[in-house]
Amino acid sequence: MYDPRFLPICKEDLDELGWDYVDVIIISADAYVDHPCFGHAVVARLFEHEGLRVAILPQPNWRDDLRDFKKLGRPRMFFAISSGMDSMVNHYTAAKRLRSDDAFTPGNKAGFRPDYATYTYAKILKQLYPDVPLMIGGLESSLRRVTHYDYWSDRLKPSILFDTQADLLVYGMGEKPLKEMVRLLKKGVPFSSLHSIPQTAYLAPKGNVPKSNQWEDLRLASYEECLASKRTQMENCRKVDIECNKWFQRRILQDVAEQTIVINPAYPPLEYGELDESFEYPYAREPHPRYKKRGNVPAFDMIKFSINTHRGCFGGCSFCAINAHQGKFIASRSRESILREVDLITKMDGFAGTITDLGGPSANMYNMRGRDPSRCQKCARASCLTPKICDNMDTHHKEILELYREVRNHPKVKHLFIGSGVRYDMLLQETSDEELRKDHEEYARELIDYHVSGRLKVAPEHTSDEVLKLMRKPSFTLFHKFKEFFDDECKRIGKRQQIIPYFISSHPGCTEADMAELALETKQLGFQLEQVQDFTPTPMTIATEMFYSELTPDGKPLYVAKTPEQKKSQRQFFFWYIPENRPQIRATLERLKLGKIGRLLLSRSAKAEGKEFFPSKERESNADYREREQHMRSERANALIPKKEKPRWTEEEREKFRREREERAERQRRAKDPAFNYGPKKKTRFGKKSPWGK
Repeated sequence: MYDPRFLPICKEDLDELGWDYVDVIIISADAYVDHPCFGHAVVARLFEHEGLRVAILPQPNWRDDLRDFKKLGRPRMFFAISSGMDSMVNHYTAAKRLRSDDAFTPGNKAGFRPDYATYTYAKILKQLYPDVPLMIGGLESSLRRVTHYDYWSDRLKPSILFDTQADLLVYGMGEKPLKEMVRLLKKGVPFSSLHSIPQTAYLAPKGNVPKSNQWEDLRLASYEECLASKRTQMENCRKVDIECNKWFQRRILQDVAEQTIVINPAYPPLEYGELDESFEYPYAREPHPRYKKRGNVPAFDMIKFSINTHRGCFGGCSFCAINAHQGKFIASRSRESILREVDLITKMDGFAGTITDLGGPSANMYNMRGRDPSRCQKCARASCLTPKICDNMDTHHKEILELYREVRNHPKVKHLFIGSGVRYDMLLQETSDEELRKDHEEYARELIDYHVSGRLKVAPEHTSDEVLKLMRKPSFTLFHKFKEFFDDECKRIGKRQQIIPYFISSHPGCTEADMAELALETKQLGFQLEQVQDFTPTPMTIATEMFYSELTPDGKPLYVAKTPEQKKSQRQFFFWYIPENRPQIRATLERLKLGKIGRLLLSRSAKAEGKEFFPSKERESNADYREREQHMRSERANALIPKKEKPRWTEEEREKFRREREERAERQRRAKDPAFNYGPKKKTRFGKKSPWGK
């Protein structure tokens, strides 16, 4: 039976609504959760707000006779694919092992989305409805809009537009371009002529690209040139990275075979409060009721009582795709809009008084911007924080502190926790402005006193200055200072709280010796690390192109741990405290001639013996140590685990591997799903009931 709080998802819903046509059908690889944190819901509600009839097709079955793609009929205007979370990150670990769960699917079950979901859905739609326009968007499409390295197939791929032959790609946070698109379509502009909308991309015949009077052009090296030279691909990526960080961007052109990818510039940054509308559509704020028997959607459970305050991040980490998707300029909701959402959450079923998060990509960047906007409009820096904080960036936390106080003083809110990561380097900014220093200290104290649920997440990512420079992260000595402040403040207020640092292994430029130093330094700070991650190359980040090309952004050769053996050798240092790892760690340290680090790392307690040795602090204060370390880094290059040369796969081998992987995933899913039991013959191929529902 149709639930009027949700948008229609099947033919029965359309019949109950009395609709004989649909304007737009949105295909999503995530389950349908009607909440502003889920992209397909935001896009659908936006179209609804613009007066269109919208239906959603969540997680359609792509394996059978494709009936799911036919059940809603042919849309009057176009199909839209918003595949949700990147399907390859969702399916595979950093070691390319198949995951057994999917947090965006009811019951946390894997197997309800294909690999490369956008590609798969687009191919099916082009096959079934070749004359219906197709628009693609969302994270998977945005980060594949230019030639990119694909870690999962270990090859360079052209723009997703070329592979899918979609009619239009909307990249980034798409509210503005989508509204403009609907406006033009209502005026009668053909879909094939939607070439002037900012923040969109399309295919044009090679040599016949529409001229633009409003934008300058930036022509990249072609896909074929990038295939022939890794250095060319790195240079392309560097140019795109610079454009993504500009206020006013250029139009990007890149040839692929006999076509040209045309990427129109993004809209200028949103003004304060422009985001409000996207968060105030009439969302049901829960998963669709069809999923009740299949279990909870873990991704929704995580954000159910959390609030998004802003988009964008000016940290500019080289391994992060936020700059390429949301931009480096902060777009903030108004305080009034956020407080209205607090009221909504306090009235939801199951709310017990705790708001689990109030933040964004970085919690403490709410409504921060440059003091002089004209300087920001000319700037192309990737990060406003590294190598040092920009003197034009206003890092006052007054507005976010006032917001925290208003929320925690709400009569129905008992606790307000900050679950997003905090950029502690802003709080430790060296400044002669006493008022600014007090502002930073006040924020840090209130954060620790009122808004830590027991563990505060921060992300130093590494301890080596060489690696941190490649990551665009600040020196680890700042983490030492912040931890001292955190511990002192917790002691002052009488709370037993922990600071939880996140670290990455196998990042381009990181060696085993760097990981040994990381293990020792974190051990002597009292950590047994748990929140760690092996570097996963994802499209459209500088770090991924460093991984692929083995070059720094300025073209210098770079060591990269690529093989499973090299990655495992680095990752083992996170877990020095596990007895089974110690013999291998000891052997690695002996090979690298790191006797001092080995003695301290593998001893019972370096701290208890008064032998603390912090390489990051030593580098900062001791020039001789820095020089010695640089010499040792170059010598150790010969002692690294050699790479195993891998022959390139043929297309037949690649297709065979893909089929075997899908069959293996299907077998694993059937083994876990009670619908696939081994009883008498059932009426359908899926047992009593198809796992995709009707």
